[in-house]
Amino acid sequence: MQKVTLGRSGLVVPKNGFGALPIQRISDDAATHLIQKALDGGMYYFDTARFYTDSEEKLGMALQGRRHEVIISTKTGATDAAGFWKDLETSLRLLRTDYVDLYQFHNPAFCPKPGDGSGLYEAMQEAVKQGKVRHIGITNHRLAVANEAIDSGLYETLQFPFSYLASEKELALVDRCREANMGYIAMKALAGGLIHHAATAYAYLAQFPHVEPIWGIQHEWELDEFLAFQDNPPVLDDEMRARIAHDRGELTGDFCRGCGYCMPCTVGIQINDCNRMSLFLRRAPFSVYLTDEFKEKMEVINQCVDCGLCKTRCPYGLDIPTLLRRNYTDFQEHWARREELRKQQKCQ
Repeated sequence: MQKVTLGRSGLVVPKNGFGALPIQRISDDAATHLIQKALDGGMYYFDTARFYTDSEEKLGMALQGRRHEVIISTKTGATDAAGFWKDLETSLRLLRTDYVDLYQFHNPAFCPKPGDGSGLYEAMQEAVKQGKVRHIGITNHRLAVANEAIDSGLYETLQFPFSYLASEKELALVDRCREANMGYIAMKALAGGLIHHAATAYAYLAQFPHVEPIWGIQHEWELDEFLAFQDNPPVLDDEMRARIAHDRGELTGDFCRGCGYCMPCTVGIQINDCNRMSLFLRRAPFSVYLTDEFKEKMEVINQCVDCGLCKTRCPYGLDIPTLLRRNYTDFQEHWARREELRKQQKCQ
C-alpha cells in the first residue's frame, strides 16, 4: 500500500483518503457500511467538516470502538474564537472522540495568524494545548491565501484543489509545500466530477509522493475502485497521457469547479450544478442531464437579478451570471435537439 507523510505533522496516511462530504447524501446504514468497508480495506484516513451537515455524525457512528485505528481530519468555518470553540466541541461530540488528529480552518477569506484580531489562531493553539487538536491545517480555494499560509510557517498541512487539470500556479503551490515540509492534501482530485477516469487521476497524483488525495465517496462501486488501487496502483501510460491532454484542452480556463462557495443564491439557483451543465452534457450521456428535474433547475436561471453576490464569493473570480446564461443557452439547445429526435422517432 502506498503511503504519504503529511509533512512535519508526521501523520502517515494511505495514498487513498476517504472524503466524507458525499456521505451526507446517503442513509446512516449505507454510510456505516461504506466507512467500515473502507477501514477494513486499509483506507484509514477520513476527512470531514462541520459544514458537511451530518457527515461527522455518520463517521462517529461508523467508527465507534475503532477510533484508535483511524486518522480523522475535520474543519471549522468559524470567523471568531467563540465560533471556533462551538464548532470544535460539536465536532468532538458527533465524532465520538476527545481529539481530532488534524483540525483545519475551512476556506477562510484570510490566513488566520496570532494577533490578527480574530482570535482564531490563538483558539487553535489553546485547543492543541488542551489535547483536543493534535495538528493544525488550513484549507482554501484562493492561491493568495494558500501561499500566505505556506509563508507563515504556522500550518502543518494545506488542503487545496489539485488534479491533472492543475495550472502552473497550482503546481507551484504543490512544490512550495514540499519545500516547506508542509503536508499537501488534494481535494477535488476528480475536479468535482468532471474527471471520469479514476485510474488516470490516481496515476497522475502518484507522481507526487508528498500529495495525499482525498476521494469523495458515495457509492460502493467507487470505494471498490479506489481500494483496488491500493494493492495494484495504476501507472501513468501513453493512453492516460492522451486522456489528460484531451481533458486539459476541454476543461482548462473559466469553468466552474462545483465548490459551492457561491451559494446560497438569492433567488434559489443551484449554481454549482447549473454552471457546469455544458461540461456535463459534453462528458456524460445526455440522458443523465436532459431530464425534467434538471430542466426545472436550469429554468431558475431566468430569475437571476444580477445582484453580484455569487461573484464576490467565488474563489476563482468567475463571472458567474454570464456563465450561467451560457450554460442555460447550451442546455436549451440540447433540449431542443432531444425533443426533435423524439418527434422523429415517433414518426418512424
